[in-house]
Amino acid sequence: MKIVLDTNVIVAALRSQRGASSQLLQSVAQGVFRVAASTALLLEYEDVLGRPGMIPGYSGQDIADFLDDFCSVASEARIYFRWRPFLPDPKDDLVFECALAAGATHIVTYNLKDFRGLAPFEISVMTPYDFLRIVEP
Repeated sequence: MKIVLDTNVIVAALRSQRGASSQLLQSVAQGVFRVAASTALLLEYEDVLGRPGMIPGYSGQDIADFLDDFCSVASEARIYFRWRPFLPDPKDDLVFECALAAGATHIVTYNLKDFRGLAPFEISVMTPYDFLRIVEP
């Protein structure tokens, strides 16, 4: 099972170590789930995480170290065909394109309504909590 994480899941995981997002990231780091990322999506992660005050207590170096660690466990999704615009938000298109290129089975996000219409692509969209419930009953 390969998944793609929306930026909001990464932000939530780094802001709180007690929630489902943090548990999901820990599982990814331990190799329980395979995660995919594209260059464009990693640049989005870097942009959002690097915004002043986005992740309290994290320095720029901490963010860079986190992204390095994330890349070490993520498989690269090489995007050869763009689907943009497909979703209402262009930033969500980055996540969708990555999932499609990687052959991911799930997109994990807190913005479920933003990813409507992916059923024909056989990509499930769910929250971190719901994802963990189906894979770790």
